[in-house]
Amino acid sequence: MASLPSVVITKLESEFKRRTVNFPSVDKQRNSNLDKAFDASTLDFREIESSTYVSLLQKCVEKTSFRETQIIHGQIVKSGTQEDLFVMTSLVNVYGKCGAMEAARKVFDHLPKRNVVTWTSLMSGYVHNSQPEAAIQVFIQMLENGSYPTNYTIGVVLYACSALYDAKMGKQVHGYVLKYGLEDDTSIGNSLCNLYSKCGGYLESAMKAFWRIEERNVISWTTIVSACGDNGDSAAGLGLFSAMLEEGIEPNEFILTSVLSLCCTMQAIDVGLQVHSLTIKIGYESNLPVMNSIMYLYMKMGWFSEAKKLFDGSEKVSLVTWNAMVAGHAQMMDVAENSLVASRNGVEALDMFLRLQRSGLKPDLFTLSSILTVCSNLVALEQGEQVHAQTIKTGFLSDVVVGTALVNMYNKCGSIKKASKAFVEMPSRTLISWTSMITAFAQHGLSQQALDLFNDMRLAGDRPNKVTFVGVLSACSHAGMVDEGLNYFEMMKNEYKITPVMDHYGCIVDMFVRLGRLEEAFDFVKKMELEPNEFIWSLLVAGCRSHENLELGFYAAERLLCLNPRDPEAYIMLLNMYVSAGRWKDASKVRKAMKDEKVMKLKDWSWISIKDKVYSFKADDKSCCECEEVDVLLGDLLEKSRNLGYEWKEMEGKEARVHHSEKFAVVFGLLKIEKPAVIRVVKSMSMCRECHSFIKIVSVLTKREIMVRDSKRLHRFDDGKCSCGDFSSLL
Repeated sequence: MASLPSVVITKLESEFKRRTVNFPSVDKQRNSNLDKAFDASTLDFREIESSTYVSLLQKCVEKTSFRETQIIHGQIVKSGTQEDLFVMTSLVNVYGKCGAMEAARKVFDHLPKRNVVTWTSLMSGYVHNSQPEAAIQVFIQMLENGSYPTNYTIGVVLYACSALYDAKMGKQVHGYVLKYGLEDDTSIGNSLCNLYSKCGGYLESAMKAFWRIEERNVISWTTIVSACGDNGDSAAGLGLFSAMLEEGIEPNEFILTSVLSLCCTMQAIDVGLQVHSLTIKIGYESNLPVMNSIMYLYMKMGWFSEAKKLFDGSEKVSLVTWNAMVAGHAQMMDVAENSLVASRNGVEALDMFLRLQRSGLKPDLFTLSSILTVCSNLVALEQGEQVHAQTIKTGFLSDVVVGTALVNMYNKCGSIKKASKAFVEMPSRTLISWTSMITAFAQHGLSQQALDLFNDMRLAGDRPNKVTFVGVLSACSHAGMVDEGLNYFEMMKNEYKITPVMDHYGCIVDMFVRLGRLEEAFDFVKKMELEPNEFIWSLLVAGCRSHENLELGFYAAERLLCLNPRDPEAYIMLLNMYVSAGRWKDASKVRKAMKDEKVMKLKDWSWISIKDKVYSFKADDKSCCECEEVDVLLGDLLEKSRNLGYEWKEMEGKEARVHHSEKFAVVFGLLKIEKPAVIRVVKSMSMCRECHSFIKIVSVLTKREIMVRDSKRLHRFDDGKCSCGDFSSLL
């Protein structure tokens, strides 16, 4: 990067120390006779005085018209006015504003003389046209030429350094500022704060520059508060905002939105409420950016009703507001206290999206990616397909974020063919896109496709990350490819220098236990560099139960309970294992432990999305809509299933239950969804073996594909087979 010339300017005259650039201005009186429907090609230049050219050029700026600027430029040359530095500086400035930097530079280079305003005009043009490096080069040339920069010039070059994130060059300019005592100037101080904020890791320098400003205005405070947020010190930002108020400076919308963003980061709802009150007091209650920030804070804190009140009470709602509401509900699905609350948040997000469409506003890529995430979590394929159609109609399908969201949506909704099609049709791909598709193939048991795609990704030059390798190792696990999986595990560590995390270890353990190699699995766990967590012990329990090694299973289950002594699934799983083995004393101990620990009962919920509605069911549900019709079909399917060898086994912890929730949801789907559409159900906890076996048989009896996504993984039932390989049902 460039550096300032070593030549030292010995002295700046006092009048230069604080002068500012006065760009050629428009004379209002002369400008009044210029028609608003100005067209340079129709003007009679014979009647125009040379002093009027500046006003005409200003009109070109207002219209951003390069063509008309050229016409006036021609007349300036024809009339001999090119000797007027004031006019020619205006011409440099206008070409820059119209995006014609080659023309601006050509005019500048042919000027017989230049002043600081001319140099600064050219620099501003480069900055305006996203060419900050060129602006800095012009600044260096100006210094070497012996010209004195003004405060405005310094501000322009500091802005160029910020755009390049070039702290080194910025510090050289800062040194120049210090040398000539300009640091206390408000505009320069603001520019220095902005520079150090943007470059990252220079918060202390930004603070020093801020406190040296003699007259701090609201822009100064906004810059430093934003700098605190950008550099991870939200608490300092809130403290500075408080100091600003104590100095009697009234906040504007920019600092209010910055402060509300800090409140979101810190989850400082008390401060957020005070800021909300302040916005009302100073008249910003109708300001859209401020109201959007307040709504987003309330959504982030789970205050849905308060956010909705603000939203419904707004006279004017922008697309940003709608996006905040949709995205807020989507994010709350991930942190909801249970699956039922998550589904309600998702339904509310879908409703907000429908209202947005009816409002006449068109969704953008942020709206579409958010609502696709909601459809993914609800397994709402029909709504997801409608959004897909909208992305095509609105032209957002080519966006990589939307394309990746589509892949994820189809994957989570169990439609691997459509996920693959969406991936193939993406015009460009990121690492996230590749990883999403590799993971999708792995989750659907299509291991070879996942590994082939991984190799394609490497050939394309994209470097895999730790999430990519989770998908790769998961694919090897599903296919029982232990040797290949261990090779990929070593590749991840040695070739890509990725430190394994628990998910990677889990995939290796899963590979061993699926093949019944339990001793190897336990040996691998002993050698892990991380302490095994609940996920690892759950896999070992599942493997031991599947391969009937109850002793090792008891050990793994007890270790699981040591990690989470109040996990109801772990207790019931261990209890059922003891009952199956006839170890009644141990079963009694588990019951006592459950009572002592006050273990809550499992909340078994399932739901299914049909058209624009989500229907939820609980265990032994007698309150569901059309209950009688559901009971009749369920009874018929149970009878036919028994004829095919299905047996209902009453398990401990489920004495009062006749049927689990997924049975009701699946049967309801069979009644309401016509063939050949897939039945898609979401369940709040793991499927039990009995329900797993039943739905496998139902897929044969009804000749329907049924998908159930439980708390552990995706189960795709088709013609009596499940994509999980009958391994993942623990209870």
